[in-house]
Amino acid sequence: MTVRTRVAEDGVAVVTLDRPERHNAIDLETVSELTAVWRRFRQDDAVRAVVLTGAGGRAFSTGIDRSVEVAQPPSPYAMDDPLRTVGPKANDLWKPVVAAVAGMACGGAFYLLGEAEFIVADETAAFFDPHTSYGMVSAYEAVYMAQRMPMGEVARMALMGTAERLSARRAYETGLVSEVAPAGEALTEAIRAASVIASYPTEAVQGTVRALWAAKEAALAQALAQAPQLIALGNLPPGRQAALFAARTPGFRTR
Repeated sequence: MTVRTRVAEDGVAVVTLDRPERHNAIDLETVSELTAVWRRFRQDDAVRAVVLTGAGGRAFSTGIDRSVEVAQPPSPYAMDDPLRTVGPKANDLWKPVVAAVAGMACGGAFYLLGEAEFIVADETAAFFDPHTSYGMVSAYEAVYMAQRMPMGEVARMALMGTAERLSARRAYETGLVSEVAPAGEALTEAIRAASVIASYPTEAVQGTVRALWAAKEAALAQALAQAPQLIALGNLPPGRQAALFAARTPGFRTR
């Protein structure tokens, strides 16, 4: 199992990405398990709010596991992306999701963070998008973050790649994060908030979540529809991506 779940008596489910030895990177098993969790929660009246976090404290998630291989169609107008189904909204779950982030959150982690209602980060959290450094187009990730942050901040994070990381404090200042907790306390604070939400009538809560997402669905759907072509046309061949990854140099600036 790569995903752990527990449901408390107050109606808060905690979902934990449980691959700490891989910085909670998402492989195909994790995709399958997360999809099953979200679909199961749709039918479970005992679950009224969800907290999503990563095990180990070093990372929430570093996105797609680089060992994952997905055969792609030859057309630039189609792409098979396993992370498209990894989030709660992609699985028609409208129960509120609070993300608790400690350590690194980067790349494909934004598929999950982009579908949370809000994010609680501890002071160790660091956000970055490595795609451009490795010859890859940041499309889905940048689109999700553009729903949460000012355009200039999203552009800087996407274009600076591995050279720069966004601190928890700066993420709070830009609106990506709603609360910064002391080190090790993000999960506690996220559960505290989720417990309050879970205590309210679930029909009203889910209706509010659905209304909030309705406010941005049209723009999100239109932007995401262009992502496959942009990725197919702009990504370097896998071999050149791997060479850039292997040749990466340590060092980055945190702001």
